[in-house]
This record gives sequence, C-alpha cells and structure tokens, in this order.
Amino acid sequence: MKLLVDSGSTKADWIAIDENGKVIFITQTLGLNPEVLDKDEIINRIEDKFDISHNKDKATHLFFYGAGCGTDRMKDFLAETFHDYFSNAVISVHEDTYAAVYATTPKNEEAIVCILGTGSNCSYFDGTVLHQKVQSLGYIAMDDCSGNRFGRHLLRAYYFNKMPKVLATEFENEYNLEADNVKHNLYKEPNPNAYLATFAKFLIKHKDTEICKKFIYDELEEFVENYIKQFDNCTQIPIHFVGSIAFYLKEELVEVLSKHNLKVGNVLRRPLDGLIAYHLVNK
Repeated sequence: MKLLVDSGSTKADWIAIDENGKVIFITQTLGLNPEVLDKDEIINRIEDKFDISHNKDKATHLFFYGAGCGTDRMKDFLAETFHDYFSNAVISVHEDTYAAVYATTPKNEEAIVCILGTGSNCSYFDGTVLHQKVQSLGYIAMDDCSGNRFGRHLLRAYYFNKMPKVLATEFENEYNLEADNVKHNLYKEPNPNAYLATFAKFLIKHKDTEICKKFIYDELEEFVENYIKQFDNCTQIPIHFVGSIAFYLKEELVEVLSKHNLKVGNVLRRPLDGLIAYHLVNK
C-alpha cells in the first residue's frame, strides 16, 4: 500500500492506493508543516485518523509532499518522524512544489510552478529538476500573496479602523475578533500561519470591494516581482499554479500576469489526482 500525502500548513490530504492505483482510502489531517510543529504534535495529528493508524503497518511506501520541507534538515526530521510511525514503509519527503510540478507539468516540459495557498512559493522546473532562486524565510518574513498574508492584511485593517464600517461589522460577525482570542491563536496555538489563512475566505467572498481588491492586486504584483521575475525565462514558458488562493482568484491572477507578458498555464486547487497518475507510472 502506497500513501500519498499533499500537506500544507492548514491541512494534509492523504490517499492510500494499491499497486494498481485503486484507492483504498482517502482522509485528511491537520497540516504537517515541520517548521512550526514538533514530533509529538505531528504524530498526534496522524494518530487522530483511524484509517491511517489502523493501516500504518500495511504501508510499504510513504510519499510526502509538504510545506516547510524546503531544507534537508526539515526533510530529515520528517523522514525520521514518519519512519518511527510507519515502521514498514520506505519514506520519501519532498517539498510541496514537487507535488504541484507532477500534477501540472507534462513530462520533460519546462515550466515555472507556483503555490498560492496558506503559504506561497515559486520554482523553475527544467523538465527534471526544480530550481529555486528564493530561500523561504517562512510566513513572518515572506509568503507574498498567500492566505496568511491576506489574513494579516484584514486583521490590521480591522484593528487600525481602515476597514469600511459595513465590511467591519460583517467581519466581526463572522469571526471572533476579540484581541485576547486573536493573540492566543497567533502566539499560543500551533500553526499561526494557518490561523491567519482562515480569514482569506472572507477576502475572496468580498474580492470586489475596494479594500479587498487593493490587497489582492498589491499582493499579486508583489508575488510577480519578488518570485516569478527571479527567473530570466519567465516570459517564455508557462506558469502553473496550485492552491486555493490561485484557484479562487484565477481571474485576477490572469489579469496581473498578462500585464507582465506572463502566461498562466494550469491552475489547480489541489494536486492529488495528478499525484496518483504520476506514482502509477513511477513505481
């Protein structure tokens, strides 16, 4: 049994398949970002799901694609954690961009592949290997145009009284915005980046308002300038996207990239179906 995992900071999608690609089960855990979680919390999140815990000894391979896995240190940490839990499995840990690549990019083709979800990143795929120009410093310093960045913008606009009154009223009706609650989630709970990203749903719902529109277009411009334009050939090859922010803001995404003579390729909400096809061919 192969386990394929696509993990962001907010959630992790799990699919178990047999050698013929037949789906054994599909489930979801909370996100498993090693940058913000320790070993015990990662194991607790896995153990919480019966399908996974009940079948852990049947797993022969675990292919994990995750946010926070951009360095060898984090990959090794997760591999050791998973090996302790899935004792019979061969463990492979990759950064989440590889899942996006395998889902969006035809074999041996060049592309720039981006993730816009809870966090964000951007890589060049030469047909075989990923190349990155920007080493991520995490959600506090980077993550342009991500869900957590939009959440930060909304909270600041609300607390600095920059949000229009009607919108602010709806915002406070939809979320618990008491300062103690916000600070507890930001500074006491795991995954503050995922907490911030929960507010992105509100931004997408109100994307036609002046304030949300400004946040969206400003962040898209930042992402183009800081990430995509790092690659000299960015105007010559397709640019693929994976993630809920890209998926629900596709119209705005296409508009901004077109201004810079950039071609949007495939835009997927999540890469799991592509991963199944990839791992059937690459056993």
